[in-house]
Amino acid sequence: MSQSSSLNKAALPYAEALFDSSQLMQLIEKTNQDLHLISDTVSKSDTLKNFLSNPLINPGIKKKVLQKLFLDQVSSHVLNFLSILAERRRINLLNAIIDCYLNLVYKLKLTTVANIYTAAVLTKLQQESLEEKIQDITGSKEVKLIIRINPELIGGFVIKIGSKVIDMSIYGQLNQMTSYLNVASI
Repeated sequence: MSQSSSLNKAALPYAEALFDSSQLMQLIEKTNQDLHLISDTVSKSDTLKNFLSNPLINPGIKKKVLQKLFLDQVSSHVLNFLSILAERRRINLLNAIIDCYLNLVYKLKLTTVANIYTAAVLTKLQQESLEEKIQDITGSKEVKLIIRINPELIGGFVIKIGSKVIDMSIYGQLNQMTSYLNVASI
């Protein structure tokens, strides 16, 4: 089992609990915004990341730092959730929990998340066209594109939606030709 899947497995119950309580309190969107803010804040500070992931630091100290850092920025609901994670020594799962929570929100909204790997930056028109095509293919109400630049692709793009992969890159086509030629020469 990969480290990523074991992290997600440990994070899922926490994400589901946060999702369920947010849904009951009708705070799905507010929690969503708060988690994006927290994720951005943590990802921009290596010091904070290292502090939260260090198992030798007392959970009470982590809880106090999180309270001071996010007191006036996030809802009390999310702040309480962060406190529980700190107390239970699960704050190191924060990124995985946020990812799982966002996936639950996307499922609720019938949003499809598509990872796009491209050799060059896509124009707004190209992004909109991809979103429309993916909406037609998947039947989703909304599509969220996560675009990453990968110059190794030479040209074209690769789309990953869940476990499905559509490879329209020059690199992928060259690999297919190489495989075909290797098999044909045997």
